[in-house]
Amino acid sequence: PQRKPAVLKDIPLGTCISKWTADYLSTHGGSQEVKIHASPVAQLDFINKNFIYRTLPFDTFVKRAAETQHTEYFISQDEKYYLRSLGEDPRRDIADIKKQFPSLAEDIEIPEFFEENQFFSSVFRITSPGLQLWTHYDVMDNLLIQVTGRKRVVLFSPRDAPYLYLTGDKSQVLDIDNPDLSKYPEFAKAQSYECHLEPGDVLFIPALWFHNTVAEEFSVGVNVFWKHLPADCYDKTDMYGNKDPTAASRAIQILDRALKTLEELPEEYRDFYARRMVLRIQSKSYSNNYE
Repeated sequence: PQRKPAVLKDIPLGTCISKWTADYLSTHGGSQEVKIHASPVAQLDFINKNFIYRTLPFDTFVKRAAETQHTEYFISQDEKYYLRSLGEDPRRDIADIKKQFPSLAEDIEIPEFFEENQFFSSVFRITSPGLQLWTHYDVMDNLLIQVTGRKRVVLFSPRDAPYLYLTGDKSQVLDIDNPDLSKYPEFAKAQSYECHLEPGDVLFIPALWFHNTVAEEFSVGVNVFWKHLPADCYDKTDMYGNKDPTAASRAIQILDRALKTLEELPEEYRDFYARRMVLRIQSKSYSNNYE
């Protein structure tokens, strides 16, 4: 209810905590084809796509992801891998560990922090040691269940969005520890919150909170997303849980049309009325009720 992130400990999660080693996963997870990210560098950049998509049998992928040096590889011997599980048809089906990995799903107990009809997806994630995922936000509440390995998570409040240099739901600032402040000077104003997840820890990430993760070891986890707003607030075509609520999407489209309309005016008038629009939005701020 406070709409703040929290690390939750000692929650019963099932036998996955003791079982989900690389050997166990490769033996019990099946050999179905999975689509993965493969990158020659540790910092994944989703905006500029510094990785390639490849397909591997799940058991083969797990073995490679647990390695630091590879005898078989796509780009380089020290390339990094990342699996974000998908539905059977990613354009129509959500990720659900019970459907895509039923034998492994028997090992994990999902905490019942939401009603059954609010469930959206359960995303199986496996990450090479050292891999860092880009800073982004999701539009639904979610639990990051850390099962295997340690993971560092850095979060930013929704109120710091003006300082994160957003392209859609993603920040352009890749290196959050040593940012290029000549290129991203406003980033210095962003307040970060950091935690290190141990196996068995569960991180509650409220919707709209930005997060950046680093797998400090071979990392296995499950993200569980649920619809904390009424179901009709969400885009029905959203299979990934990252499309803005329909009302927000409409508002952004209206704003884009308004800005395009301003282009009909001379520069001095465009500047003046754009500033008026900014002041109008600021006067309607709804964010004064939380820190």
